[in-house]
Amino acid sequence: MDKLGIGVQLYTLRNETETDFKGTLRKVAELGYEGVEFAGYGDIPAEEMKALLDELGLKGFSSHVPLQNLKDDLQKEMDYLKTIGATYLVCPYLAPEDRPGGSAWKELFVLLQAIGKEAKKQGLIFCYHNHDFEFQDEVDGAFAFDAMFALTSPEAVQVEMDVCWVQYAGQDPLEYIQKYAGRLPLLHLKDFSTDQEGQMVTLELGKGVVDLLAVMNAAQQAGVEWLIVEQDYCQISPLQSVENSYNWVKTTRPTF
Repeated sequence: MDKLGIGVQLYTLRNETETDFKGTLRKVAELGYEGVEFAGYGDIPAEEMKALLDELGLKGFSSHVPLQNLKDDLQKEMDYLKTIGATYLVCPYLAPEDRPGGSAWKELFVLLQAIGKEAKKQGLIFCYHNHDFEFQDEVDGAFAFDAMFALTSPEAVQVEMDVCWVQYAGQDPLEYIQKYAGRLPLLHLKDFSTDQEGQMVTLELGKGVVDLLAVMNAAQQAGVEWLIVEQDYCQISPLQSVENSYNWVKTTRPTF
């Protein structure tokens, strides 16, 4: 797409969706978001979800699907996404027990490549979403993050970059956006500070240390399709947080 879409990762609103999934989607649409990235579906059947998205004018463009689900029933997950008209299937996180360490990462890369090849065969695009631990381990002298994309193909595994975690890991988000230009359709737009113990505190956009205007410019140049607002833990009401962040993007972003 020529214009970057603005979406929200529904994990931010997990408490709200647990109480009233459909009502939360309605509020997201009312705020002005163009699309949503799912993190679960609230037991709503795919056909019903598709009808609701169409009614609200929202694009359900992507979904975070746990690695175990991808292993256990990949076809089921892909069928849901195809029914709602999604494009992206994303591995969102590796639990500590799933992080192999050292050269054993390569076995995981083989699995991700296989998942991505099957997704592509069925018209979907598979992505991997980073945290900070991928920059704390090395494979053949490179960060596990970089080794993952060096040892998988762009056709099978694309990048969903979380700039907040990249910066928290001590790396430069702008350099990483440029490095993966053309392989980076999705970008998590997040902001943070750190507490006295050096732990991340996620904030509404524009209130932390990430140079988000530069990130948005770099994202546009890198061919990113969706900027995705996410806040892992909100300091105020999550709905108010995503509204404030949306308004910040709308008033601050460059002209796309």
